[in-house]
Amino acid sequence: MAVKGIIKTGEYYDSVSLMLVARALTEMEGVEDATVVMGTAENKQILEASDMLLDMFKDASDTDLLIVGKAVDEAKADEVIERAEELLIESKQKKSASGEHMPKSIEGALDQEPDATVLIISVAGRYAGDVAMDGLKKGLHVMLFSDNISIEKEKELKEYGREKGLLVMGPDCGTAIINGAPLCFANVVKRGNIGLVAASGTGLQEVSCIIGNEGAGISQAIGTGGRDVKSDIGGIMFIEGIKALEADEATDVIVLVSKPPAADVLAKVADVVKDLKKPVVAILIGGDPEVMTAAGANAAQDLEQAGLIAVALSRGESPDGVPASLEARKVEIIKQAEEEAAKMKDGQKYLRGLFSGGTLCDETQLMFKVDIGPVYSPAPIDPAFKLDDIWKSKENTVVDLGEDEFTVGRPHPMIDFLLRKKRIVEEAKDPETAVILLDVVLGYGSNMEPAAELSPAIKEAKEIAAEAGRHLAIVCSITGTYKDPQNRKKVEQELKDAGAIVLPTNAAASLLTVEIIKILGGK
Repeated sequence: MAVKGIIKTGEYYDSVSLMLVARALTEMEGVEDATVVMGTAENKQILEASDMLLDMFKDASDTDLLIVGKAVDEAKADEVIERAEELLIESKQKKSASGEHMPKSIEGALDQEPDATVLIISVAGRYAGDVAMDGLKKGLHVMLFSDNISIEKEKELKEYGREKGLLVMGPDCGTAIINGAPLCFANVVKRGNIGLVAASGTGLQEVSCIIGNEGAGISQAIGTGGRDVKSDIGGIMFIEGIKALEADEATDVIVLVSKPPAADVLAKVADVVKDLKKPVVAILIGGDPEVMTAAGANAAQDLEQAGLIAVALSRGESPDGVPASLEARKVEIIKQAEEEAAKMKDGQKYLRGLFSGGTLCDETQLMFKVDIGPVYSPAPIDPAFKLDDIWKSKENTVVDLGEDEFTVGRPHPMIDFLLRKKRIVEEAKDPETAVILLDVVLGYGSNMEPAAELSPAIKEAKEIAAEAGRHLAIVCSITGTYKDPQNRKKVEQELKDAGAIVLPTNAAASLLTVEIIKILGGK
């Protein structure tokens, strides 16, 4: 194999354009791998893990564009570089020829849409905070899709927003549904009487999809960004969101969803909840559920249970039957786990979870902690289990590929599956791997062909294991509704055809994985 690359200094392209170019290059005959990325430290780590970090790239800055191809011979590698440059030029020409007027400032956007009330920001983190403050000063609610914003800037924005009665959703807020309008990564759900506040994008998506698939609907879904429930921010927008739903006439039931909250923030939220007149369902992953129960909320054990309880309450029914129905399904899942474990070879005993959704990753961690013990992760629930090297799994490991260290200069893994596909294949080579657990998130903004992207990697991983005399279980959950543009039913069938086990929720997929690992003795 030959590896060749070039550096283009001072050339910037958005991460989605680079992803599309890289995808086209990898489809060329004779090309094993190709990447077109900005020269950030994180991207150089990815190149190193792929044996594509050329010496010339080591001193590249994050404003340099790196193009590298790995091919059957030097001539083909040269062809990759030439084709990459052609595709980048074509990308710029297409944008210029589109004729669509794209405002260059907030003022220009407001001239075009004078009745707009929400500003969505997706620019480099170093600039996003100042853009957000400009929007707030113009009286706009702000949704910060951008990440890599300092905690100090986030607090400043949220304190200003609270003072002015404006929402600051984010940073790193990927999902919201406001007055029926889905923003960024959101799913097709009907209007209804259940409102959500979520310090979690995929947590919001998972619960809203469960609600939608049960035939109920969403009034509002307010994202806050995961850091909002940490002590440094103090739950400012989480609490403001709760107050907004309490005042919203279209909302009859309030659902609270978050990544692990700080204890002091959990206490603040409980103080607000105890005075609400509307029923509350809470799944604050990693938080003490007794705190919310004492405040009068219905504390759920997982995201699926939270969605089902909310549906029952929205219909004026008792939620008491929800745990019983889930327990009945558990019996079937345990039976399936026994069948899978029986196919495994001695030595196979560990989970490798590769997620695009942070809260789904946290939910799996929590379920493992309860039944098996803590798992290793770049962002573990138990700090003692932090991975030394985010590129190398250890025993039971779960990784959220949407964390900042994986996304600087790259599209979110709900869009770009490149890292996850590579990691699936690598994990299959480990003789200790028993289960690879994946989330597949559908909806607006997400990859339009998730099964087509993942299926080749799933098949290759299964073949690698089979050639070594091992059975590998690849377990997938799907977050999405049957009205989403990707066609959930089609995605489910394609994943099954590739050899994956598909379950309807992350809680169900995690339960199956937990039961398999328990049988195999993976701690």
